[in-house]
Amino acid sequence: MAIDGPAGAGKSTVARAVAEALGFTYLDTGAMYRAVALASLRGLDEVGALDIQLDGGLVLLNGEDVSSIIRTAAVSEQASIVANDPAVREAMVAQQRAIVAGGDYVAEGRDIATVVAPDAEVKVYLTADPAERARRRAAELGMDPAEVEADLRARDERDSSHGRTTLSAAPGAWELDTTGLSIDEVVDAIAARVSEVSA
Repeated sequence: MAIDGPAGAGKSTVARAVAEALGFTYLDTGAMYRAVALASLRGLDEVGALDIQLDGGLVLLNGEDVSSIIRTAAVSEQASIVANDPAVREAMVAQQRAIVAGGDYVAEGRDIATVVAPDAEVKVYLTADPAERARRRAAELGMDPAEVEADLRARDERDSSHGRTTLSAAPGAWELDTTGLSIDEVVDAIAARVSEVSA
């Protein structure tokens, strides 16, 4: 299953919950880009030399547990920048394709259904009102919602460059606006969609 959508739409939280509900494995592609971003901030720019492992809930960069540090605002900003580097994208997409080919995964990110897993049986595009997205991300980061909203708008614009399709649903994707919905409501709606497609 591929779950796409803009930053702050709830992709990671929803994907984890959907994977658990369906008995699938969750693939946090964003964590992979964040790990590359952290390496870049540390002066390690050769993506081919990086060993990024997702081990349950842990993210390991060259053997170091970086699960918490990659969620900081500085790394988030840098992740959006490195994701536009063709060499980084090529390396990450190749890894992600190899991972999802190995079983039942719920993969989420900015353009999973169009680039990484275009043949996914179920494609979901999560979206939400910009103010709602900013409120969620601000609560997560402990920041001012207005500042976060401005950052999200800038990130959306940057992430949509270089031929990426982060602000529109992939062909055949089911679009779900999560504004005002609880996580449980979103998960139930997606699970129902999976049942429909599998029937």
